[in-house]
Order: sequence, then structure tokens, then C-alpha cells
Amino acid sequence: MVSKLLFLVTLFVSNTIQVITGFAGAMLAMPPSIRLVGVEAAKPIVAIVSGASSVYVAIRYWRDIDFRQLGKITLLMGSGLLLGIWLFDALAFDILLRAYGAVIILIALKKLFVRRELKLPKAALYGCLLIAGLIHGMFISGGSFLVVYAVWAMPEKNKFRATVSAVWVVLNTYLLYSHYRAGYFVPEVLGLLAASAIPFAGAVWLGNKLAKRISAQKFLLLTYILLLISGIVALV
Repeated sequence: MVSKLLFLVTLFVSNTIQVITGFAGAMLAMPPSIRLVGVEAAKPIVAIVSGASSVYVAIRYWRDIDFRQLGKITLLMGSGLLLGIWLFDALAFDILLRAYGAVIILIALKKLFVRRELKLPKAALYGCLLIAGLIHGMFISGGSFLVVYAVWAMPEKNKFRATVSAVWVVLNTYLLYSHYRAGYFVPEVLGLLAASAIPFAGAVWLGNKLAKRISAQKFLLLTYILLLISGIVALV
């Protein structure tokens, strides 16, 4: 019971950060969630909860979606996604989780201490999409690598936000189908998913309130510190 309550608290904190900063919700949530309720419960619940806001944005701002980029991103990330799903089933889970934790730690350290953004060649940017799909297929956390490409391809804020949200809607829909086929949606998971609506609603309310009162830079710093902690949790 305590582990389930802590899981709901994790969803609340991670989605509050997601609402404020626009990213990192699933990456923050997954390592502690796996430890608290197991990967077969964490993956479908985090996918649905973190994807709920994406559905809202994609529907409301569909006119801003760059459908050409949506198709390109979905094709490349989808290829990585299928490979990620296969690797998750084929490789030892403990090895994958520790590798995932190491990636999160590297991303957090880079964001904390290396502020200069690197200019990558186009081939490397496309490679980031494949890696984003790979990680998303395994742990629903490919956002950081997608952002590397999307910032370059869609510098206009509204187009970026709407198109990236549409990407998550497409990919997470397939992931949920994959989770259904894998038998993840047992009664216990469905009950925990229903309970997750409460922290999600609270996170949306609080996130919108805090976003108006506290500087985004302070929350970005908090996000990177939490990412670092989250990555360490995956390693222990």
C-alpha cells in the first residue's frame, strides 16, 4: 500500500514538472515507478498519464501541426520504437534499467553543467530520432532526444509544441496496444490507473498555478536535479 501511495506521489510531482516545463515528466517518473510498482504497471500507467496532456494539445492546436515533420518523425522514431520494444523483451531487464539510468544521469549532468547547445549535422539529428524511439519503446522516455531534433526542425514555438504532442499521441497509441497484447492491463493495474487520475488532475492545476508565479529557470534547475536523482534510483 505504501509503495502505491508513493507511486501516486511520483506521478503528481513528475506531471507538475511536465506541465510547467513541457518535458521530462515520463523520464522523471519511470525509474522510481519501476521500483515502486514494477515495470509492467509503470509502463502503461505512465504512458497514459503523461500522454493525456499531449492529446489535449494536439486536438486543440491541430492547425499548428507540421504534418510533414510529423510523418518524418513518426517514421524514424517508430523504427526505433519497434527495436526498443524488441530489446526490452530480449535483454535482461536489470541491464536495460541500469543503462537507462546512466543515460538519464548523463542528460541531467549535461543540462546542469554544460549550457552550450551543440550544433549537430543533419545525419546526427536523424540519429537522435532513432535513439528517441529506441528509448521510448523500452522506457517511454525518448523526449530529450526528440527535442534535439525538433528544436532544429521547428524553431517556431506553437508548431513545435503541437507537432511534438501529436508525435506522442501516435507513438503512445501504438505502445498502449503493445502493452495490451503483452497482458499488462490486469485488474490491479486498471485500479491503479483509475487512482492516478487524482494526482494527474492535481498536477495540472498546481503546475498551471506555479508556472505563472515562479520563473521557468528555477523549475528547469529543479527538473535537472530531479532527473539526476531519478537516474540514480534506476542504478541502485
